[in-house]
Amino acid sequence: MENQVFMNNPVDDVIQVEALSLSYGERVALDRVSFSVRGGETFSLLGPNGGGKTTLFRILSTSLIPSSGAARILGFDVVRDDADIRRRMGVVFQSPSLDLKLTVIENLRHQGHLYGLKGRALAGRIDALLGEFGLRERAAERVEKLSGGLKRRVELAKGMLHHPDVLLMDEPTTGLDPVGRLDFWDYLGRVQSQRKVTILLTTHFMEEAEKSDRLGILDGGKLVGMGTPAELKAQVGGDVISVGCKEPEALRSQILEKFGVEAVLMDRLVRIERPRGHEFIPSLIEAFPGQVVAVTYGKPTLEDVFIHLTGRRLAASSDPEKT
Repeated sequence: MENQVFMNNPVDDVIQVEALSLSYGERVALDRVSFSVRGGETFSLLGPNGGGKTTLFRILSTSLIPSSGAARILGFDVVRDDADIRRRMGVVFQSPSLDLKLTVIENLRHQGHLYGLKGRALAGRIDALLGEFGLRERAAERVEKLSGGLKRRVELAKGMLHHPDVLLMDEPTTGLDPVGRLDFWDYLGRVQSQRKVTILLTTHFMEEAEKSDRLGILDGGKLVGMGTPAELKAQVGGDVISVGCKEPEALRSQILEKFGVEAVLMDRLVRIERPRGHEFIPSLIEAFPGQVVAVTYGKPTLEDVFIHLTGRRLAASSDPEKT
């Protein structure tokens, strides 16, 4: 009865992570990461390859034991109570877990058997999911004939077959084109709103993290930022101005000297964070005639948040050794 409080009160923390760390020899994959996810929330872990997202996902999915710290899902410890968690949690892995030679309905049926479902109860759940995810007309087709987007829908249906309270997904839209990603998120939104399931996913797509209720930014195994998309973007000091010029290092120093404004170099552009940036641009151009080649400005994005927190772009910080 103690663990059911999470389902009765959606504001309670369903996922709790406290000072979680994991090292592979001398390499630190996670460094004292702490955060929580509320019931019924969609929470994204945003970061580059090598940032620690997949390592954290593996710990929460009970397939990896941390070096130190603790994590609980629905009140259960991920190390001691792994069987209890697995009964209540759905998982969608980045790597496909479908049998390509089986049909859609056969994949779902075998998944149900793993959870002890059978007979009319299993058939009813499969039929409901086929309708919910627009798969009924494809039920008798072998999975190998489906598009990438349809395969991902089947993966999601598999993860929801046992009616989990929590759904974990690792880079669920990797390999999909933009239309496929939008399609997947449309179905994910229906799952979240209709079933009130708590969702945690990892991603390196900023437009996906933007759709989340809250997100945490992981870099180098550390949680460097957390909040709603709006809260994180508010940390950036106003508008973002990018200045193209022939000698960016010299211009950066001159801007600091004349205006007292700190700027950083990013991809040979001088990058400035400043409130009411459109009012600052004319003064900038007038102060350095002939040096400024091009100027752009806009409201902060999550890419700007990542740059603000780490000093580099998300895409440029990927580690070839995925963790």
